Amino acid sequence: MAIDNIPTRRAFLGDVFRVLGAGGMCCAGLWLTLRAGSGPQGQSPQTSAGGKSPAAEPLQPLPRRPGSYVWQIDPDRCVACDGCQKYCVLDVSAVKAVQCFALCGYCDVCTGYFPTQGYVLETGAENHLCPTGAINRRFVERHGDERFFEYTIDEQKCIGCGKCVAGCRLMNGSLYLQVRHDRCVNCNECAIAVACPAQAFRRVPATEPYLLGKNMKTAIAALERRRQAAGGAST
Repeated sequence: MAIDNIPTRRAFLGDVFRVLGAGGMCCAGLWLTLRAGSGPQGQSPQTSAGGKSPAAEPLQPLPRRPGSYVWQIDPDRCVACDGCQKYCVLDVSAVKAVQCFALCGYCDVCTGYFPTQGYVLETGAENHLCPTGAINRRFVERHGDERFFEYTIDEQKCIGCGKCVAGCRLMNGSLYLQVRHDRCVNCNECAIAVACPAQAFRRVPATEPYLLGKNMKTAIAALERRRQAAGGAST
């Protein structure tokens, strides 16, 4: 072998570290792919009476060992800043807006959907408060001169900015933010929790990974009582 073909010690170590680094990234990518694939598929449900979706059970967290904990937002402490969008380690935040239908007023002029000024009462994109158009507005019914609309979240579009949540608090406050555990990687130290000005993030049991605010619990309980009373009357 010619002397000028013998690698130097620095060049040799550089090659070794490059190979190890490439291998590490490949393993990390495979791990994240498998982890994401193990979660529930499809659109995330919204919260209705009883804390469940009208059409599906709530999302379940990724399988974790007994006694494990996950990150979640306390709706009663959340101030709906844009920290969930900014600080999540994922490119698109694992935090999504959620609708509590039991508390929603089904308003024609919803301040979680429309800006408080400079808009027209129609669904054109220029009239949306949401910057990504993640809120769907659907006509439900009319009573006299009043119209009622249902507002649902397209979580594929939601970036967790909290604009709709802050706007909705001017009325019923039925929109709130939650960490979705089919997306969250459950970091040991959540970057959003560290930056949260209201300290609204906390660890909760993985068996009960989602939280409701006090007003939401009250509205859901009242709705359940009405349903039971109606059921009893019909029999």
